[in-house]
Amino acid sequence: VSLVIFLVTELTSKHPMIDLKLFKSFNYSMSNAVFFIFGLSAFGSIFLLPLYLQNSLGYTAYQAGIVYLPMGIIMGIVGPISGILTDKINPKIIAIAGIVILGWSWYLNGFLSLFSMPAQIMLPIYLRGFGMALIFTPLSAIALTDIGKKDMAQASGLFNVIRQVGGSFGVAVIGSIAATAYATAMRGELDRFPTLTDTDRGLLSNNVGAAVHASRQLGAHGDQIATAARSAFVDSMSTSLW
Repeated sequence: VSLVIFLVTELTSKHPMIDLKLFKSFNYSMSNAVFFIFGLSAFGSIFLLPLYLQNSLGYTAYQAGIVYLPMGIIMGIVGPISGILTDKINPKIIAIAGIVILGWSWYLNGFLSLFSMPAQIMLPIYLRGFGMALIFTPLSAIALTDIGKKDMAQASGLFNVIRQVGGSFGVAVIGSIAATAYATAMRGELDRFPTLTDTDRGLLSNNVGAAVHASRQLGAHGDQIATAARSAFVDSMSTSLW
């Protein structure tokens, strides 16, 4: 109901807070749709990887943060180059190249396991930084191609807001899928331990961090349960990213 009231008000007001008529532009609408999907996928995968590094591979929070440092450096280098290329060739070509590279990085993430080598972990991150840097500038240029000067500020702001909303959806949706997949996989793993109480099973199926911590207090089966929890989380991550 609130959404309907908002849309009617914004579309009929002489001075709307958010001019929804901007979406009449095909380039603007399509760029926002791509940016929303981009935000959903990119932020969702970025949310999961540190959890994988810390809970499944035993990285510290500091080490997991350092893993992402090269991505920022790559974006800082490739971003200005992308801007220069956007002025010289069709920005759609650069944006599509960035989307393909970004999709490749997500595809490679689906193969991560408990035994992944550093190179297997870092390659998708390098590709993601490169792809994201290629996407931002040309997609912004495409979105604002048909927008008049008086609407430029609002169109640009709304464009960035939609990316952030996509990111929020990504964390919520991919996080929810991963949590559900982990709980399902972990319940199957715990069937091998009939002595566990229902309370223990509920705690261990809740999240991988809690399972690894709790497994230290479960005696002889603790190490096996911790390994099962880490394996279940990796499987859930692959499920959500695929």
